[in-house]
Amino acid sequence: MPPTLASLVHHSALKLTVRAGGDRLDVPVRWAHVSELADPVPYMEGGELLLITALKLDAEDPETMRRYVRRLAKAGVVGLGFAVGVNYEDIPKALVDAAEEEGLPLLEVPRRTPFLAISKAVSAAIAADQYRAVTAGFAAQRELTRQALTDGPQGLLRALAAQVDGWAALYDASGAVVGAAPEWAGRRAARLTAEVERLRERPAPASAVVGGGGGGPEHPGPDDRHDDRIELHSLGTGRRPRAALAVGTASALGTAERYAVHSAIALLTLTTERSRSLHAAQQRIGAAVLCMLLAGEPDHARAVAGDLYGGLLDAPFRVIVADATPVSAAGDGTGDPFDGLTEVVESAAARAGEAVLVVPEGDRLVALVTDGGAAAAACARYTAALESARAAGGVGPESGDEDGLVVGLSAPAGPIAAAAAYKQAEQALSVARRRGRVFVEHEQLAAGSVLPLLADDAVKAFADGLLRALHEHDATGRGDLVASLRAWLSRHGQWDAAAADLGVHRHTLRYRMRRVEEILGRSLDDPDVRMELWLALKATSPE
Repeated sequence: MPPTLASLVHHSALKLTVRAGGDRLDVPVRWAHVSELADPVPYMEGGELLLITALKLDAEDPETMRRYVRRLAKAGVVGLGFAVGVNYEDIPKALVDAAEEEGLPLLEVPRRTPFLAISKAVSAAIAADQYRAVTAGFAAQRELTRQALTDGPQGLLRALAAQVDGWAALYDASGAVVGAAPEWAGRRAARLTAEVERLRERPAPASAVVGGGGGGPEHPGPDDRHDDRIELHSLGTGRRPRAALAVGTASALGTAERYAVHSAIALLTLTTERSRSLHAAQQRIGAAVLCMLLAGEPDHARAVAGDLYGGLLDAPFRVIVADATPVSAAGDGTGDPFDGLTEVVESAAARAGEAVLVVPEGDRLVALVTDGGAAAAACARYTAALESARAAGGVGPESGDEDGLVVGLSAPAGPIAAAAAYKQAEQALSVARRRGRVFVEHEQLAAGSVLPLLADDAVKAFADGLLRALHEHDATGRGDLVASLRAWLSRHGQWDAAAADLGVHRHTLRYRMRRVEEILGRSLDDPDVRMELWLALKATSPE
């Protein structure tokens, strides 16, 4: 459960005292926020415990306090914490009366309890609640997987209904109910045929939230509730979904329940798809494995991967991140820019007997390939051919649908370092896009130099702006400050050596550097200033 005002009051280290609104302490606290503004409402989102010392408030004026408390309550603030012994030795009666009148809980904060301690207590409770939800979600995933393997879809539906404390039903391609749990849910689910039909008209994956449709008034039962919240999810990745899942609950799903539903979607897709669609179900499992790896849960990832991707996680792998601008041959943007890359990588892995994990991720494609394996080599050959075709003025090696493809490849990694490898691939992808390349490996970045990055237009603009005043000074013929600055920086501030390079006396060079400081308004004693100036000089004159 998230923290509540009651849990904070019962926190022995905080020593809080309820002064008003004692009957409303069970409300959840989303955050603890400190503000001494006379009107903090524009900065509130609702659900906060507001902490004040009344530094800028006339807390003894009844009308002022009524307006203040009324605005807080309307903004969704759940409680007010007042620190005594700071600006007021006790909470003014005007504030207590206003809080009682509005029903807003008012907590007295003793002087020895810093606001930071309250904020930490709320933050820790929220983090603990989130951790419990995530842990429960992973436990639900394991249980759903076990039920699906032992009892098939019906066992999975029973487990899902228990996890969400509601009901679940499975529909086939025609919209007919083929399974439900508990038993009474079959009648409830049958009334949603029209909604399922509408969902099937939308490209998969699709979802919708519906409700209502209870039974008759003569013999109401658990299946006849009007107030349940129902989520419908399509199953399958074809143009028309092959199945659908309905989940009914009394209220919106929490984090753990959401994990359970997403796991059920993946598992039901696996058990209901056939032939071509089996590949799509495997992609869902791959997405779950990838999600767990990136979340730092390698053990859970191994458990879900099983024989399908387990071999991939037992050896060093590399992460591929691909991005593209869809360009179809017809010019209507309907082509999939990743089709060619996906086919090449998966075909190479199949021929070599390797496991490969390919997951569409929004407008990107993410893949895990064995380090040194056939899939990684095929990716390198494919992108090399694509880059050659672009250089020659063509489009792609085999089709016109991948002209905008950009690919980044991580260094070898294991399951524990999957998140770091993903970031490496993203960095390589970013560099490839900036340099106009198709394919960049992260190891190439470490072996290169930072200086080519200075060619970025934004860096050049910054450099020009930084050095503009010096160039304008030199244009008047009153000195050569830019060249002097470059020589002084290249000699690490050694006056005699830099002066000798310039052919001037060191006192002349010292005068010029003082002029640089005066014109720029910055001290050359600051190492950050010297660094920025040196990079600016390299960016504007890299030769």
